[in-house]
Amino acid sequence: MTGKHSDDIRRSVRTSYASIAEAEGSCCATSDASCCAPPTKSAEGKARKLGYSDTELAAAPEGANMGLGCGNPTAIASLKAGEIVVDLGSGGGFDCFLAAEKVGPEGGVIGVDMTPEMIEKARRNAEKMDAANVEFRLGEIEHLPIADQTADLIISNCVINLSPEKAAVYRDAYRVLKPGGRLCISDVVATAPLPEALRQDMAMVSSCIGGAAEVEQISRWLEQTGFRDVRIAVNEESRAFIRDWVPGVDFEGYIASATIEATKP
Repeated sequence: MTGKHSDDIRRSVRTSYASIAEAEGSCCATSDASCCAPPTKSAEGKARKLGYSDTELAAAPEGANMGLGCGNPTAIASLKAGEIVVDLGSGGGFDCFLAAEKVGPEGGVIGVDMTPEMIEKARRNAEKMDAANVEFRLGEIEHLPIADQTADLIISNCVINLSPEKAAVYRDAYRVLKPGGRLCISDVVATAPLPEALRQDMAMVSSCIGGAAEVEQISRWLEQTGFRDVRIAVNEESRAFIRDWVPGVDFEGYIASATIEATKP
C-alpha cells in the first residue's frame, strides 16, 4: 500500500471518528455509514449483544460506551490485579474503564487513539470517574507512544481493521508487550476475499468493512512477528448484526467478527 493511500485512509477514518466523538446522543448522528448500530439506545443494546453485562454497562461513565465495538475483549483477556493493559483505538474509553476495574489500583490502563476528539472525550470520561489508574495518549496504533515491554496485555475492539498497515500494528504491539504478555483482540475479519470495490470505498473502510484482513493473513502476520499460541475464532453469529452497519450493501458473506489471541514468548 502506498504512503499516499495509507494517509488517505487515516484521514478518512480520523474525520469519521472525530464526527462520532463530537456527536450528541448517538454515535451515528453525523454519519450514514459507520461501525456502529442505528440511533436511539443502540449503544447499550449492541453492547449486550456483544456480551457486556449490565454490571459492566453500569460501571462506565455515561458517554464512554459509544457502540463502536464488535466484541468484548475484556471478557476474553483473563485480567489480573496489578497488570498493565494497553487498549489500541480506545475511543471513548469504555473498555479501558472495564479493564481498570479488573486490574485495580495496583495496575494501570493506557488507551491510545489517533483522533484528538476521542482522546478529549475519553479524558473527560476519566474525570467523571476519578479514574486514577487510566490514562489516554494521542497516537497511531502503528507507532504506539509507549515504551518497550510495558504491557502485560494488549486489547482492541474493532479498530485494527481500520489501519492501512496492520502488520505494523502487530509488530508494535509485540514491542510494547512484556515477555509472556498477551494479545486479546476483537476485530472484524474477512472470511473470503473482499471485492475490490469494497476495499477502495473509503466509506466502507471507515465502516470497519473495507479494510478487514483475511483470517489466514492475520495469522501469518502474528506468527511472522514472533507471536506464539495464535488463536483466531470467527463468530459466525456476528454476521447478523454486522449486516446492519451499512444497509443496502451486500457484504454479509465476506465479513464476520473474531477474537484474536496470541502470546509473546
